[in-house]
Amino acid sequence: MKSSVLTRYRVMAYVTAVMLLALCACMIAKYGFGMGKDLTLVVSQVHGVLYIIYLIFAFDLGSKAKWPFGKLLWVLVAGTIPTAAFFVERQVVREVEPLLAESAPEPVKV
Repeated sequence: MKSSVLTRYRVMAYVTAVMLLALCACMIAKYGFGMGKDLTLVVSQVHGVLYIIYLIFAFDLGSKAKWPFGKLLWVLVAGTIPTAAFFVERQVVREVEPLLAESAPEPVKV
């Protein structure tokens, strides 16, 4: 497995988590204070598109890391729970980095 697979997942995990927090703030402004209706619509649509990209990258990482279905499902759902993606991302990195070290090619000796 290439390290770029993990990097793509990490970037999208952070972006999705930040956008979900922004969406939560917009929802509070919309329903709690009656303002920001248009901003909430835009942020929700952007988060939706980014979440789909997150799903693709997380599924790609999970299939290459050979995760069981339950773990893959938890990682996929983490993008829908505010702040969960931050914690799940750290756990995934700790578990996947040893796999990357095992598959790294050895340097050529001259």
